[in-house]
Amino acid sequence: MNDLGNLVQQTADRLAGRQVGVVVAGLVRDTVEIRGAGRTGPGPAGGRPGPDTLFEIGSVTKVFTSLALARLSLAGTVGLDEPLADVLAGALPAGVAVPARGGEPIVLRHLSIHTSGLPRLPAGMLLPSLLTPNKPDPYAHCTPEWLLASLGRTKVRAVPGRSFRYSNLGAGLLGLALAHRAGTDYAGLVRREVCEPLGLADTVLAPDAEQAARLAPGHTGGGRPVPGWNLAGLAGAGGLKSTAADLALFLRAQLAAGTDDGSPLGPAVALTREVRHRVNPFAWMHLGWLGRRLHPRQGGHLQLWHNGGTGGSRSFAAFDPEKQVGVIVLANTRRSVDTPGVELLRTLQTTHG
Repeated sequence: MNDLGNLVQQTADRLAGRQVGVVVAGLVRDTVEIRGAGRTGPGPAGGRPGPDTLFEIGSVTKVFTSLALARLSLAGTVGLDEPLADVLAGALPAGVAVPARGGEPIVLRHLSIHTSGLPRLPAGMLLPSLLTPNKPDPYAHCTPEWLLASLGRTKVRAVPGRSFRYSNLGAGLLGLALAHRAGTDYAGLVRREVCEPLGLADTVLAPDAEQAARLAPGHTGGGRPVPGWNLAGLAGAGGLKSTAADLALFLRAQLAAGTDDGSPLGPAVALTREVRHRVNPFAWMHLGWLGRRLHPRQGGHLQLWHNGGTGGSRSFAAFDPEKQVGVIVLANTRRSVDTPGVELLRTLQTTHG
């Protein structure tokens, strides 16, 4: 096993001590190593997870939604600064309007970089963390129709475009709006704009029977099984399932942006990074991705990243386009995988970049 493979396996083994099952991928330029550890569930029914094991990826879905926005923007189907109300024209229930504040409308880029001023969740919804572990999908009732109708009860908390306020509602509305304008549903939108061009066969909203057999069931931090989430009308905020193998291909496309590799998504990936909104002195938002530059004493490295979580799964994806390295961590328990993922990325930036 090479050095990269050793580092990836060490991270997987470390995580397996407190997760149910985990898969870790490390990327260094054109080299990818993927390792699994633990089991997808207790007893003989749980097998060792691997590159083709599907996991709920939660909010990592948002970078797919934002890349679809970039693709449709370059095609002229939508505009980054087109008002959400215009894109949803014909889809809103009678008498319901997209809220605004300070005379400023919510535009599509606001939804991707979390500056819409919309609340984190639709009006009247509890945070999933407040629900009991065995609660069925807390988003199941959030059909597209219900979600759009909820806009009539939604208040914008800040003037759109001014400040960063993380919003699953905003990302979900972005997915709905893009699909509506493109004449499809969210699953069809992501498949056409992102997955098919990159050859991602296992990144889906609803797994087929064969994929469902490879889906790692979610668990609580204590290892108890929990129902999966599909997020219904909020799918664009966190509904995708994927594999480490697919996400490695996705990160390779991110690393290749700006090169002459001829990637079909190269221009769209580049556009996602042209948009930049400062979150604080140390971090910013691109379309979909969070960014940060480490202090010079920490190496001064660039890190673009997103994490995700559902009722029983966690995900982390990060990369450095300057050093050409990346990391993916997928686990089927609600315990965070961020810290080991960041540590592996920093190791790759230092030793392989």
